[in-house]
Amino acid sequence: MTDHGPQPVDRQLPTEEARDLISLVREMVQREIEPNASSEEDAGHFPREVFALLSASGLLALPYAEEFGGGDQPYEVYLQVLEELAAARLTVGLGVSVHTLACHALAGYGTKEQRAEHLPAMLGGGLLGAYCLSEPASGSDAASLRTRATRQGDTWTLEGTKAWITHGGVADFYTVLARTGGEGAHGITAFLVPGDAPGLSAAAPERKMGMKGSPTAQIHFDGVQVPDARRIGEEGQGFAIALSALDSGRLGIAACAIGVAQAALDESLSYVAERRQFGRPLADFQGLRFMLADMATQIEAGRALYLTAARLRDAGLPFSKQAAMAKLFCTDAAMKVTTDAVQLLGGYGYTVDFPVERYMREAKVLQIVEGTNQIQRMVVARHLAGPESR
Repeated sequence: MTDHGPQPVDRQLPTEEARDLISLVREMVQREIEPNASSEEDAGHFPREVFALLSASGLLALPYAEEFGGGDQPYEVYLQVLEELAAARLTVGLGVSVHTLACHALAGYGTKEQRAEHLPAMLGGGLLGAYCLSEPASGSDAASLRTRATRQGDTWTLEGTKAWITHGGVADFYTVLARTGGEGAHGITAFLVPGDAPGLSAAAPERKMGMKGSPTAQIHFDGVQVPDARRIGEEGQGFAIALSALDSGRLGIAACAIGVAQAALDESLSYVAERRQFGRPLADFQGLRFMLADMATQIEAGRALYLTAARLRDAGLPFSKQAAMAKLFCTDAAMKVTTDAVQLLGGYGYTVDFPVERYMREAKVLQIVEGTNQIQRMVVARHLAGPESR
């Protein structure tokens, strides 16, 4: 009988440097992340020490320019690193994606002076970022946000509350979208706010069904003063900046989803290789073999879809539609694959002795964050059929 069980993902990587990078990440994952992933998630422990290590290793800076301390890696490579991290622990993979999202506004729209002053520390100085767009009353309808920034001279005063903020309360900096003008998308401006700014506070973290090691909290701005030198882009440009960041962020979520799904498949393969029923390995039963085949096909299709979108981005071509498709497909696939993994392991799959129940709980949130999958369908449909008539 042939040897069953998971095999390392055979990745399509553009350079030898990228292959070395993936090898480095796999070694780090096996040494620093995987051994404690389940126990730390159960305990709700946020692995700040892991993020410090990732920062020191350059892994929080991969898609950004080398002149500011970035890794100068294409998204095609960066996303596959995210997948490896998320497969080990979603709290880490998603955390890197959120940090990258938080750096996007300054890297893409900041002045040369702003980038030189702040980006090196944000990318490789041990800092961790958060992204503040959603609010208690405006999640999917982000253009109706109410947090307001009022200008007096060269200082802005922020008032309001942001919600569902990953790294809320532990981040060193927050990229904040606030209203500086009238209603709608054109009255919003972006700011870079220090995590220790007077008047900034975090509520108690949300109690979530998964990702318990990643703090998600409301952030309150009570007269937080921000110098105009920390305004990113032009006044009123904030919503456009936010949308451009979300296109890239959705690819990060897609990659994380495939990482979680791959972890669930790997666990399933190990289980059926070791477990015997009716005198035969589970791997010999056709019904289970077909489940595994479907799981693997969903994963390969999702990986191909997010890499196609990444390559468009790397080539400077429009990729918004493909990013929405990738986020939609990959996260739905992760939910299906992890649910099947629990079913395949039977009663053991429903216990905390095996990680597939954790993967299933974690997969659910990926269908919600950075634009629910219903919103992704709306985005794709607008690209296909134009905006809805009013």
